[in-house]
Amino acid sequence: MPTIHLEIITAERRVFADDVDIVVAPGMEGQLGILPRHAPLMTALQPGEIMYRKNGEPTYLAVTGGFMEVMGDRVTILADAAERSDEIDEARALAAVERAKQQLSRRDSYLQLQEASVAMRRAQARLHVAQRRRSRTTGMGPGSGGAPGGGAGH
Repeated sequence: MPTIHLEIITAERRVFADDVDIVVAPGMEGQLGILPRHAPLMTALQPGEIMYRKNGEPTYLAVTGGFMEVMGDRVTILADAAERSDEIDEARALAAVERAKQQLSRRDSYLQLQEASVAMRRAQARLHVAQRRRSRTTGMGPGSGGAPGGGAGH
């Protein structure tokens, strides 16, 4: 089966670089699925989850935004920030979601509402990625009925 080379880079480090089967990233207008031999593409990314699958095994990362370029058999993601599930403290991510909910409820100004909305998307992405790690080890997580925020928006 053909593969595509994925590289995820932030200003601080190279987060991931390897050949994968598929990449799914949070585009500005929805999820983008990239398979080998995809047409060339350059797009902005919004806060959310990046999923790549290698040898049938999906892996998730939280991304806070950035850009994605697809050219030939390569996908390059220049992310503002990106974290693997093992790098995310689930309790801190949940606290960030709660803080963002409080900011959204205040609605002081349009700008503050926009900032709170972006903060909410970032926090939810981090929480979902952390919960996916937990679901692999315990059988609980997003969509299991017991996890906060589980199942919605995937």
